[in-house]
Amino acid sequence: MLNTILVALDDTEIADRVIQILQELVLSKDCKVILSHVFPTSESQIELPADRPHPESPALSYSQVEKHLQFYQAQLPVKSELEMVTGEPAEEIIRLANIYQADLIVIGSRGLTGMTRIVQGSVSSQVVEEAQCSVLVVKPR
Repeated sequence: MLNTILVALDDTEIADRVIQILQELVLSKDCKVILSHVFPTSESQIELPADRPHPESPALSYSQVEKHLQFYQAQLPVKSELEMVTGEPAEEIIRLANIYQADLIVIGSRGLTGMTRIVQGSVSSQVVEEAQCSVLVVKPR
């Protein structure tokens, strides 16, 4: 039985699909869902080469993310909480899952392949490898 589900959402279009899949799960009324978002640290900016232009990142503000999470929260038929943290995404998702003793983590996959996956890394792959609980990876359509 799933008592606690940690849902990791980012600011990409996959978030809507993650919520859609979550809504398709049959959850008991006692289940609690933690909707989470990790703001990446500025340390990732340090590794960008200084001699090349940096891509503009459409980073959302704290209040924008909170509004998105509240919108998703209103759609859930079970108790839920919001968690917004700053850090390395995979590490923070795993840390939150451990804190809440999650039975399941639901996370989206950007569907990266080849060199793009090697260069940018895969948060969902790291979470699958390191999490103490089951992980449901939602892929783009």
